[in-house]
Amino acid sequence: MADPQGRYDVIVIGAGPSGSVAATILANQGYKVLILEQQHFPRFSIGESLLPQSMEFLEQAGMLQAVVEAGFQYKNGAAFCRGQEYDYFDFRQKFSTGWGTTYQVQRAQFDKTLADCAAERGAEVRYGQTVTAIQQSASGVGVDVEPEVGQPYQAKAEFVLDGSGFGRVLPRLLNLEKASQLGSRIALFTHIEDNISDRRFDRNKILITVHPEHAEIWYWLIPFSDGRASVGVVLPRERFDDSNMDRLETLQEYIREGGILSDVLNQAHFDTAIRTLDGYSCDVESLYGDRFALLGNAGEFLDPVFSSGVTIALKSATLAAATVHRQLQGQSPDWEQEYAQPLKTGIDTFRAFVEGWYDGRLQDVIFAHDKSDPVKAMISSILAGYAWDTRNPYVSEPARLSTLAELCRS
Repeated sequence: MADPQGRYDVIVIGAGPSGSVAATILANQGYKVLILEQQHFPRFSIGESLLPQSMEFLEQAGMLQAVVEAGFQYKNGAAFCRGQEYDYFDFRQKFSTGWGTTYQVQRAQFDKTLADCAAERGAEVRYGQTVTAIQQSASGVGVDVEPEVGQPYQAKAEFVLDGSGFGRVLPRLLNLEKASQLGSRIALFTHIEDNISDRRFDRNKILITVHPEHAEIWYWLIPFSDGRASVGVVLPRERFDDSNMDRLETLQEYIREGGILSDVLNQAHFDTAIRTLDGYSCDVESLYGDRFALLGNAGEFLDPVFSSGVTIALKSATLAAATVHRQLQGQSPDWEQEYAQPLKTGIDTFRAFVEGWYDGRLQDVIFAHDKSDPVKAMISSILAGYAWDTRNPYVSEPARLSTLAELCRS
């Protein structure tokens, strides 16, 4: 489908999950796809706890077997603790049909697995490539590229998909960025040799911990299959002063204040540099435009609390690839109705839960005693990533969360 000059059907910026999945779907359909990735894989990335809904998208793209065979940590739910309080959601016991299990993944290996799948399916993957400009015209689109080695060049295609994640290439180049309505927070995190022997900890579940005294502070603990884990704390931005602090000491001090989490990690070995993710919540004026669309975090990122990032990324890749296919076939798809609005259905559901987490409503639901099994199954579905299942009352009407919180409080 390419002309002799090397023109592509689709250029994908970024070889992360959204870019690789979109590229693979399009390559499976016979399109000539070029992926331009700034970094070299494998490389470190955050966002390691997948949601079961993600498995459906990987399966649709024909990438599931490679992920299953990679040896990642099995995951069947999410556990929550606050001080010495503890409860959990088993994703196999959910309202929505579909996958109830998934994996906790080291993103360096996971992302490389997906990128390799894209290459095996025929997408051309170029690493060490920085996109510096974009030109749109009636005849196509061109992106200016500065490679690590060699001369700058321009790659041309019919369409561009931006899966650059927090790099947010097209939002910056096209002035699409806008402030998120969510509060400004910072995450402080690392990988550890966890040495966990505490029987209260279930390696098949992510553990999310609320600070016993400050409900706006929370922690994640994501176990991997090799005895290591990802651990992090999320703070309001005003609580963090990087100019006068030891990051390791700060993270360990917060963990010591974490109730059950402190007990679970009392033998942990901190052997990796501490990283930060600052001001991560972001939004854009539009998810699409003339011959381009934004995928995953390049469009909007909410918050890491429910591990929704990769799920939204893969959903966006699946929707965008289908819509691009129709456009390349000479149809005139309605990008608002066929891409933006369907994607936003799930984003809005996750946003309602994120907001409910930070204002306390969802925490009151999670830690309530004697929860109704049917309602718990509905909440479990959303925590498992089924935020597009409009049969679920908490998807079709996210405001129901407020009523549920009041019932739990009473």
